[in-house]
Amino acid sequence: MPFDPHQPYNDLPLLPPPVELETKPVLKKAISANKALAELKGAGELIPDQTQLIQSIGLQEAKLSSEIENIVTTNDELYRAFADDGQRTNPHTKEVLRYKDALWHGFMAIRQENRPMTTRLFEELFQIIKETSPGVRQTPGTKLANPMGEVVYTPPEGESIIRDKLANLEKFLYAEDDLDPLVKLAVIHYQFEAIHPFTDGNGRTGRIINILFLIEAGLLDIPVLYLSRHIIEHKGDYYAGLRHVTGTNAWEPWILYMLHAIEQTAQVTRERILAIRDALNESLERVRCDLPKIYSKDLVELLFRQPYCKIRFLEAAGIAQRKTASHYLQELARIGLLSSVKAGREVYYLNNALLKILSS
Repeated sequence: MPFDPHQPYNDLPLLPPPVELETKPVLKKAISANKALAELKGAGELIPDQTQLIQSIGLQEAKLSSEIENIVTTNDELYRAFADDGQRTNPHTKEVLRYKDALWHGFMAIRQENRPMTTRLFEELFQIIKETSPGVRQTPGTKLANPMGEVVYTPPEGESIIRDKLANLEKFLYAEDDLDPLVKLAVIHYQFEAIHPFTDGNGRTGRIINILFLIEAGLLDIPVLYLSRHIIEHKGDYYAGLRHVTGTNAWEPWILYMLHAIEQTAQVTRERILAIRDALNESLERVRCDLPKIYSKDLVELLFRQPYCKIRFLEAAGIAQRKTASHYLQELARIGLLSSVKAGREVYYLNNALLKILSS
């Protein structure tokens, strides 16, 4: 029977798809995408404290991935809220910060705890993003509509059906086959979005699964490749690609779209990392020359973990006690390396160079 967008797609085919996935155009594009990803991985190793990349770039991904779902915050609100541990901020910004927490949770699960990527881990990501306890959908009624309100897709219904399809996804994820990992990623991403296992947050959960898969496959060491900006800039093509796989089994255009997204995003992210490295080195030299009495490599590197810095960050890092930490930040502001911003009783010190790179 033809696909009916108004009926639950319980007949969603299991993986692997019964078509040739690695066509000549796909294999050609996979080569350039893998090359760009390898160059990104190498660039990440140039930053001495990779926590800087995970936090600063990860926050931008949290913002953009949430923006796709119409959860919008500003860079200023986001970074200030992060500096304040999520206190005194609006609900949208808190939800963006939870995306960051979910990403970190997933990264730690597969990297430090050696956990496999399973339905249980997917549920945990969703629960952190949405700050909820339920997992896989148990009630009917979920439908996806376009901006005009027309239903374009109804995902599978019934918890057992959804869990069976997720189990098949897990099996495909770890199958010992000869598929290029990036081709497999494109298939996994489509299938997860088509299963649509949760009541909300499926897009964000799926985009976290993308990055975790790249780390699991050994293609990246840390979570720094995020496709959300590319999806925002090519949103129509993204959703059209998903629909065409569902409606006409058009896998090749979808896989090519994802490979192009990976290649372009890897190149942009590599440039951003190199810019952060250069800004860090320039700041180290500036402080060494202009403020030799307070110069500390740890101090300058701390300023690049996130754009907003506070006195307590220096205290927590063991760099200085409160009075001395305040003096350090004031001196850094005096020479123009930071700018002080007061909000209520709180004083923040903004790393303008870092914020400019992250916002570009």
